[in-house]
Amino acid sequence: MLIGEGFPEVRGTSRDAELWALLFVKEAPLSRGQEVKIVWRMTGEGPLTIKATLPDGTTAKRTWGPEEHAGSTWERPGQEWGTGFVFPKRGCWKIELTRTQGKGHVWLAVA
Repeated sequence: MLIGEGFPEVRGTSRDAELWALLFVKEAPLSRGQEVKIVWRMTGEGPLTIKATLPDGTTAKRTWGPEEHAGSTWERPGQEWGTGFVFPKRGCWKIELTRTQGKGHVWLAVA
């Protein structure tokens, strides 16, 4: 789905929270080896931890974040954070987000 200035957003999967990702790219899929900014919205409580892995165990490099945002014009439930990632390999990446109360994940394709 495209919103705002055309950035794609992805709804995450969770049993006990609502989770959304806003990808600051011109088009999907993401490109390996290039930094991508991802803004997250997630309900729940507590600090946020994030990890991104491929099924073979390869991990993505988080270049910054998560940085909590005080506010924005992106209207999804929950608190907002920003992150930067570099995905070193092609594939379908699982990004897991965990809070003290609430956890979920999104899958992102990287070409």
